[in-house]
Amino acid sequence: MSAVVADTHAVIWFLRNAKQLSDNAATAMDGAIQSNQPIYIASISLVEMVYLTERDRIPAAAFEKLMATLDKPISTFEVVPLDLTITLELASIDRAIVPEMPDRIIAATAQSLGLPLVTRDRSIQNLSTLKTIW
Repeated sequence: MSAVVADTHAVIWFLRNAKQLSDNAATAMDGAIQSNQPIYIASISLVEMVYLTERDRIPAAAFEKLMATLDKPISTFEVVPLDLTITLELASIDRAIVPEMPDRIIAATAQSLGLPLVTRDRSIQNLSTLKTIW
């Protein structure tokens, strides 16, 4: 298996062993780990998780678990900072298909890395320029 980029919800569900995570998504994420490949997380996903915690849409424990995982010397997850490459890639993510800016940044992150994106998001799945797993 290869490395993957995971959408915010996929990270949350993976860490919580939630039933919402599809079998294909879990297999892709587990496969990356078993192959000693990272699961990349767009930095905007961390911001989203703080926002969702503040709004009581996800438990604070979900964000805390991710922070503890990222704090380990060898982590399963690797945060990808929003940089110029991703910013320029954003122009190729059709706003008519993916209207939400955080989703566009996550898609641009995966596309800039040339990796599949683990996501349930139908609008992102409709992008012809990006391989998705769900």
